[in-house]
Amino acid sequence: MHVSRQKLYSTGLMIAALLSCGSLSNAAETETKAAAPKLESAVSAPETVARVNGVAITALELKRATKNIIPPGPQKTMTEIELKKDVDKEALTKLISSELLYQEGQKLEIKDIEKKIDEKIAEDKAKFTNPQDFTKAMKDFELDEKDLREYIRRDLVIGNFIEKTIVSKITITEDDAKAFYDKNLDKFTKPETLRASHILIGVEQTASEEDKKKAKEKADKLRKELADGADFAELAKANSTCFSKDKGGDLGYFGRGQMVEPFEKAAYALKPGEMSGVIETKFGYHIIKLMDRKGAEKVDFQEVKPKIEEYLKKQKVSSAVNSVLIEARKKGKVEMLLK
Repeated sequence: MHVSRQKLYSTGLMIAALLSCGSLSNAAETETKAAAPKLESAVSAPETVARVNGVAITALELKRATKNIIPPGPQKTMTEIELKKDVDKEALTKLISSELLYQEGQKLEIKDIEKKIDEKIAEDKAKFTNPQDFTKAMKDFELDEKDLREYIRRDLVIGNFIEKTIVSKITITEDDAKAFYDKNLDKFTKPETLRASHILIGVEQTASEEDKKKAKEKADKLRKELADGADFAELAKANSTCFSKDKGGDLGYFGRGQMVEPFEKAAYALKPGEMSGVIETKFGYHIIKLMDRKGAEKVDFQEVKPKIEEYLKKQKVSSAVNSVLIEARKKGKVEMLLK
C-alpha cells in the first residue's frame, strides 16, 4: 500500500532551508529576487510526482520546494516551460534525498521531540516582527501549523541522523588542515592595503554648477593651507563632511575595490606621508594623505586553521551524506513519475 504524507521541503544536506536567514519568506524571496525571476512548478496538485519506498511525494510538495530553487540565468536554447521543468527536476531530486534521509533517520530515537518542535516553532515565530508577518510567510508556502510541525519534525529527524551517524564520527586533524593550507597558499594571501586620511568637501550629485564651484574652491584653499604647513587632522576635523572627520580624516586600512575608482587611483599613487591634489569623485572633492602601505602578505596558518577545519569537515559530511543516499537508493525503490 502506498503511503501519502504532507511532507515539507528539506534538502537533507541543508537543514532548515525554509526557516534559515530569519524567516520562511527569506528563503523564497531574498535569494530568488536577487538572482532570477521566481518560477512556479510546471505541475499542479494533486498529482503524485514520485514515490520513495512507497511514500508519495505530491505536486504540492514539489511546488513548495521549487520556491527554494534559484533558477539559472536566461538560456537562449531553453523555453520557459523547459526551464520550469529543470527547476522541478532539481527540487524533486532534493525532495527524494530528504525522504531517503528521513526514512533512515526514523530508525533512531529522539528524546522529547515534541518539546523540541514546540521550542523551534516558538523560536521561528520570534524572528518575525509581528504575528501577521508569520501568518503571511506561512500562507506564501501554503502551510498551516500542522504542516510546519511536520516539517520541523522531519528536519529534526534528518539532523539527528546526520549528527549521530556522520558528523560525530568525522575528525579533521591539524595535519589535514596544514596539507590543505600548503596546497592552496594562493587562497591565504592578504592583498596590499593602504591606510589613508582624507578631507572631503561633499557635494550632492544634483548640486548646481555654482555649488560645485564653491566646493572646489574651498577644497583648493584647504590644499594650499596644507602645503603651507597646516595640520591635516585639524583641518579635517574643522572642514571635512565625512564621518571620518572625528578621527582627523582617518579611514583606516582598505584594499583595492573598496573605494571609488578616482579615490583609489590617487591613493595608490602616493607614498606614505604624501598628499594628493584635489580629487573629484561622485561624493565631492577629496584631499588624500597616505599614512601607511602594507604589501601583500601570507596569512599565518594558525589564523585560518579553524576556518579550514570547518570547511574540510563540511566537505566530508557532504560526501558522507551523498554516500548514504547512493546506498539508500540502491537498497530502496525510487519511482520518478514527473513528466
